[in-house]
Amino acid sequence: MFRRLTDLQSRITFAAALVFALAFSVPAMAAAPPYAELLMDPATGAVLVAENPDRETQPASLTKMMTLFLAFDALDKSELTLDQFIPVSRRAQNMAPSKLGLIAGTSIKVEDAILGLVTRSANDAAVVLAEAIGGTEEGFAEMMTTKARILGMRNTTFVNASGLPNSRQKTTARDIAALSQALIKTHTRHFPYFSRASFSYNGAVVQSHNRLMSRYDGMDGIKTGFVNASGFNLAATAMRDGRRLIAVVLGGRSARDRDNRVAALLDHGFGVAPLKRPVATVEVAAVVPAVRAALKADAVDRTEKAARDKTKVAVPPKAGTLKANAVKAVGKVKPAAKGESWSIQIGSYKSQKAGQVGLGVASKAIAVQVKGADTTVIKNRSGMFQARFTGMTKAAAEQACSRLEAKGQDCLVLAPR
Repeated sequence: MFRRLTDLQSRITFAAALVFALAFSVPAMAAAPPYAELLMDPATGAVLVAENPDRETQPASLTKMMTLFLAFDALDKSELTLDQFIPVSRRAQNMAPSKLGLIAGTSIKVEDAILGLVTRSANDAAVVLAEAIGGTEEGFAEMMTTKARILGMRNTTFVNASGLPNSRQKTTARDIAALSQALIKTHTRHFPYFSRASFSYNGAVVQSHNRLMSRYDGMDGIKTGFVNASGFNLAATAMRDGRRLIAVVLGGRSARDRDNRVAALLDHGFGVAPLKRPVATVEVAAVVPAVRAALKADAVDRTEKAARDKTKVAVPPKAGTLKANAVKAVGKVKPAAKGESWSIQIGSYKSQKAGQVGLGVASKAIAVQVKGADTTVIKNRSGMFQARFTGMTKAAAEQACSRLEAKGQDCLVLAPR
């Protein structure tokens, strides 16, 4: 009897583990951003390294590379001038961070809008430029896609000028490399804007989001990007001994991992160090059938066992229960007060402890904005630990992110769900 119970407990444990795998591991892989990378010699167009170069993903703020391309086109055609003031619309004012904090009814110089995109990755400045050139952001997005086709970007579609999340906005590493190459060749006169580490606006110094540029010898651009669906993106270019290279990484697991991989690609291209393959990702299609088959086989086996032993088999906990317990083990979000349910995410870390340290450091910089807020570190589906301040007002969340971004730290405002 004892042996039968032990065997039964083992099977229940096994089934529960499989349910856990189905509830967590499989969705984690399904939700993980697509990874791609490419190293190109822009002088010849030769692709030196490529991993999933045509895999589609969202470009995030790499979108602004095309916004700037069309702005440079307009400057070359004298449709805009650098010292021209262009109006700020209500739509631009209401854009989510990152932004310069533009106010509807005012105006901004074209050059300041360009620098706002290059450094702060300002979404409000992107809309201002889009409306000045295309009339509406929607009309400008059509111009962006048309230009993409002209440049040979076959798998890219734009629906906004900022790169804020939209499932219809797609690109590939190959297309982003082509856009980078076109910016270098077509807009040589304007390309130095991408090397600006900072600029002054309304009495404040706005710092660049591209922190790799300050530590990689010879790097002079181009653009960073991040949304949850894309992961951490970077298109970068560097020149050494008269030779220029372009490196593109899409779907990095963290800003640091992305930056390190871009540096490794460039080092390889410049002959500094051999290149290791990127961390392999497991395809969901290969895993889901195996897990489902194992669950089915275990269910059949348990049924037969129950019939033989005339013992009722306990049903393992539901996936939802397991998921709730797992999240609780990592970090539970405390209930927010009514009307105070906004959050900010200050980064994704490899460990819970690192996330807690990150929250501690950030809290000193935004003490006023996070006063009374809760902190939490939650393990996401891709295995990273997201550090967040929760229970904030919308205004406090946006102010906190703006303050952190001004100091060169990534920050994401999260609306109530």
